[in-house]
Amino acid sequence: MAMVQPVKDLQEFKDIINGDTVAIFDFWATWCGPCRFISPIFEKLAGQDGGAKFYKVNIDEAADVAEEVGIRALPTFIAFKSGQKINEVVGANASDLAAMIESSVAA
Repeated sequence: MAMVQPVKDLQEFKDIINGDTVAIFDFWATWCGPCRFISPIFEKLAGQDGGAKFYKVNIDEAADVAEEVGIRALPTFIAFKSGQKINEVVGANASDLAAMIESSVAA
């Protein structure tokens, strides 16, 4: 099972998104009910796909990362590759999230 790795600061985030591997981020907060609902689904999806790496960003602990990306709603899922945003889903919709991951890895 793939691990979902927490991202703690902006430099770590920038290092990750500038890699050649698709990186999929879950932007969340402990006080966000829909975030808690979809978190186990995100982790399950992360375990099913070998073509991407999966990360979580707690916007309260890494506000600089959320600000850099322009997060306006939670949860927000964003896929990056080679420094570019390639896909985004806002909201706790499992089917949209699964489709976003699939299309990001295929890109």
